[in-house]
Amino acid sequence: MSLVSRFLRYVSFATASSTQTGAVPSTEGQLLFARALADELRAIGLSEVELDRNGYLMATLPANSAAALPVIGFIAHLDTSPDASGENVQPRVVTNYDGADIVLNAEENIVLSVTDFPELTNYVGQDIVVANGKTLLGADDKAGIAEIVSAMEYFIAHPEIVHGKIRIAFTPDEEIGQGAAHFDVEKFAADWAYTVDGGAIGELEYENFNAAEATVRIKGRNIHPGYAKGKMINSLLVANRFIAQLPAAETPENTDGREGFFHLTEMNGTVEETVLQIIIRDHGSERFEQRKQLLRDIAKRIGDSIISVEIRDQYRNMREKIEPVMYIVELAEQAMREVGVEPLVKPIRGGTDGAQLSFKGLPCPNIFAGGHNFHGRYEFVPVQSMQKAMEVIIRIVENNAQID
Repeated sequence: MSLVSRFLRYVSFATASSTQTGAVPSTEGQLLFARALADELRAIGLSEVELDRNGYLMATLPANSAAALPVIGFIAHLDTSPDASGENVQPRVVTNYDGADIVLNAEENIVLSVTDFPELTNYVGQDIVVANGKTLLGADDKAGIAEIVSAMEYFIAHPEIVHGKIRIAFTPDEEIGQGAAHFDVEKFAADWAYTVDGGAIGELEYENFNAAEATVRIKGRNIHPGYAKGKMINSLLVANRFIAQLPAAETPENTDGREGFFHLTEMNGTVEETVLQIIIRDHGSERFEQRKQLLRDIAKRIGDSIISVEIRDQYRNMREKIEPVMYIVELAEQAMREVGVEPLVKPIRGGTDGAQLSFKGLPCPNIFAGGHNFHGRYEFVPVQSMQKAMEVIIRIVENNAQID
């Protein structure tokens, strides 16, 4: 099966995860996809194909080398984001893209515009996969899955290529932050791994945000407004005072690169009580702790008798776990250059399964899968970027066989 046809088949599975079900995996569609993948992995000749009750699928390509080579893993996630519909995805391949706007849905005038998405011009002359403007595409991360499976199929078809043992895994619920929650690192038994879950061609990431979520509860006092003087505490107005004391320029829409931020994601309340949900992000651990402390300090200044701040750490920057084994990043950089891709090493402005896995003992940088505009109707992936991602996987494995 070709890489493209494999990807087009995969996006037909509706696999959006959900924060509402409390199940693992969070949606049945992910299990249906995982079962189909398990059958495919067995059919192409992989061994030790195991799908556990939590929806984690693992498999092995046995070594064909007499040398004791490191075991490399490749990981991608089964689910798509719940931010946009993943039901009834209708992909289309725009061949030999001419640089013009791409009409996704003429009836509803949904257009992938060069003005809005100028990166399209990087792919003139290539083939671009899009959806029909009503759903996301699912390149995040079914492109990664297709690239990994196609690379394994390539090795099976070319037994003359010497390689060590390769482990692959496909995980559920990455999009809701639970992709590594039940990942059995000991069972996976790789020396290191790569998530194939990055964006544009060349992306290579080994650092990410430190992340936390804060719940700020503000207790008010509701009194009849005609007799409220000196008695009423309007929690909504107190919430406004709290928000106003956050650094105005340190929000997602005002920051990039390694700059951190506070992001107010939800605000619900009445005069009697208001609850704020705020996510905290920073690449530097010291600055990250300062951000958390700032929320506590604001609460104290306004009145900690009426404000409580609960902070839950979500994930940490994997850089501290990758730096001692930087050769695994260098191996990926070398592989990219050898297949004609210029590495774009940059921090992830978000999280990845690889961050949590790195702290579980499996160092795990992130490699591009090739897609753009994840989580929405304007998502697209160039076929040639997917092909290069597959070639990078193959070259990493080949070069690993040369390690002394």
